[in-house]
Amino acid sequence: MTAYYWSILYGALLTIGVSLAALVVSVVLGMIGALAKLSDRAVFRVPATLYTTVIRGIPDLVLMLLVYYGGTIGVNNLLELAGSEATLDLNPFFAGVFTLGFIYGAYMTETFRGAMLAIPHGQMEAAAAYGMSPRQVFLRITAPQMLRYALPGFTNNWLVLIKATALVSLIGLQEMTYLAKQASAATRSPFAFFLFTAGLFLVYTWVSLIVLRRLNARYSLGTKRVTL
Repeated sequence: MTAYYWSILYGALLTIGVSLAALVVSVVLGMIGALAKLSDRAVFRVPATLYTTVIRGIPDLVLMLLVYYGGTIGVNNLLELAGSEATLDLNPFFAGVFTLGFIYGAYMTETFRGAMLAIPHGQMEAAAAYGMSPRQVFLRITAPQMLRYALPGFTNNWLVLIKATALVSLIGLQEMTYLAKQASAATRSPFAFFLFTAGLFLVYTWVSLIVLRRLNARYSLGTKRVTL
């Protein structure tokens, strides 16, 4: 039994890796999407709006299976039509990271967009009048304040993303949920192993909340809190 618990702990490290890699992808896509949705140009705004609307309307499980299985079949069909005998097998780790990052990039887009809209527009106008370039305005005015407004929504997205990593077990990635299922099948003791896995997810959540609350307190320095 002990060997199974150690294997689940090893899978927990892979879960962390998937979560952090997917977070990076989602933050990059979220920032690009937020800037696109706030753009005055329809060529940027319309695709970004379509992205957030469609992705948030499709279940994570369906997208995971669609990317992994449908993506593999689609690429191999294109290779066959091109006359190539090569075949593509998607790596479960990269497929899971890309899919989760792509999904939660839509949620990050709305989080960052809302944070940017919360910043008084007059500050950006004043910075531009002072002679700052658009890049300087973003780095010195928009980004620091956006972090403070975005942290609550970012926290929720991150916590949901961590739990969503359990879905990658369905495409064969041997993270802790997959290994817990294997251990349960071998020992016929599902309660113990899935309870252990649930405890590990709770630890991740607890640590994440501590770190993000400290970040929130740091970026909230100098602001007044209103009590109702």
